Amino acid sequence: MLALSGALAACACAVTVGSSASGQDLQQKLNATQEKLSHVEKHAGILTTRISHESAQIDRLTTEVAELRNKAAVAAAELAQMQAELDQAQARLEYLRQRLREAIILLEERLVAIYESNEPDLITVVLQANGFDDLLARTEYLRKLHDQDNEIVSRVRELRNEMRVTVETVRAARDAIAARKQELDETRSRLKSRKIELATARRKQHATLEAVRERKDDLEGDLSEISEKIAEQLAQTSGVLPAGPVRPGGHGLIWPVNGPISSGFGPRWGSFHEGIDIPVPTGTSIRAAASGSVRIAGSAGGYGNYTCVDHGGGLSTCYAHQNSIGVSVGQTVAQAQIIGTVGSTGHSTGPHLHFEVRVNGQAVDPLGYL
Repeated sequence: MLALSGALAACACAVTVGSSASGQDLQQKLNATQEKLSHVEKHAGILTTRISHESAQIDRLTTEVAELRNKAAVAAAELAQMQAELDQAQARLEYLRQRLREAIILLEERLVAIYESNEPDLITVVLQANGFDDLLARTEYLRKLHDQDNEIVSRVRELRNEMRVTVETVRAARDAIAARKQELDETRSRLKSRKIELATARRKQHATLEAVRERKDDLEGDLSEISEKIAEQLAQTSGVLPAGPVRPGGHGLIWPVNGPISSGFGPRWGSFHEGIDIPVPTGTSIRAAASGSVRIAGSAGGYGNYTCVDHGGGLSTCYAHQNSIGVSVGQTVAQAQIIGTVGSTGHSTGPHLHFEVRVNGQAVDPLGYL
């Protein structure tokens, strides 16, 4: 659209002196509108970059939240495992307490038995022994009783110590996991809040960008209107008819003129029609379908006045039966620039534009590009 405005503005400079004041006003409006449009497009680009950055931040936060949720699940599993171990340890401690009570009862019974039976000590046993064999037997018996008692006391002490260590270890692990779980919950809550904040900001920026795009559409409409007025001035002073609104096509091309198709691409009357015919009045302005360099500009037999523009990459477009050619070979043209006018030169039955698209010199159906 900007290329169109520039081309028409350049043509407007050729308007007669009588309309120069009006032409200057239009040129000033055109320049001012182009400047506004450039500013809006730049603003839109900045907003798009910012929104992309915010979206990337949200994606990173979403990933981080997922990771924290996994960590929380692992922590919960570890906590459950530690709780199970604690329950198991408590059951074992209860068992040990029962064993301790039994051992204490047994020890009490032993003490009572010793007191009531007035069991002798080791010296008495030695003195009362009937020979050496009896002495050994008595001594071994006493030793076993003593070892048994010591074993009971030692076992109780060991189990009690084990209980204390186990309880402290499990309690410390449980407290650590609980603290970790609380920390993860707080972090996840904070990230969720941040995610909502970023999503809100993104919605606001999208709304702003949409407003900028609407403003851009309005400015482009203004450019089109100004360009049409310039074209009308050209028509009044030189007999050239305006090209009408730009009609976008595909693959970055635009329609060279606005009108119906009277003859399509393909076999026709025993030959092959290598383009499409678009009937429009004589003098209608022809636009360059894309920017490029003029390779052909002149009379070409049945094509009449014929222009071909090379767009690079093997792609070119050609315009036949022109009433007048407005460019020369080697000239660089912008997309939508006026390159000539429609006519009926060469082998033609009436005013129309014969439009071709060629890839590496081979004609292809233009409708695949429009």
